[in-house]
Amino acid sequence: MDSPYQLFLHLLHPIDTGPNAVFVSAMIQLTDKAVIKVRELEAEKATEGQLLRIFVEAGGCSGFEYGMSFDHPKDGDERLESNGVAFLVDETSREYLDGSIVDFDDGLSGKGFDIQNPNASSTCGCGRSFN
Repeated sequence: MDSPYQLFLHLLHPIDTGPNAVFVSAMIQLTDKAVIKVRELEAEKATEGQLLRIFVEAGGCSGFEYGMSFDHPKDGDERLESNGVAFLVDETSREYLDGSIVDFDDGLSGKGFDIQNPNASSTCGCGRSFN
């Protein structure tokens, strides 16, 4: 039988219910549409123990670009949660993404995941890179 602590953690985050689970209030928010798409992709592509990783890397037409993948936790990662979805962010990416909102647009001209970043001084037309 799970302890009440494990049951509580399971309600918050069904992927990791171990005694070392750490939850940090997200400074990055996922919209309802983003959550639905993440859950769908997670079921299709993630393997046991992998979480969504949201990151920033050098590149793109504006200097930095956003990335998302399913990955295992690494040293230095923070495990955040928004709208019931746990995800990983490395320390450097969190500085760039702090206060961001991740949305998903699947409309006629939808471009997939869209990150609205208040820290970006400029973005390119594709919405995937920023400065």
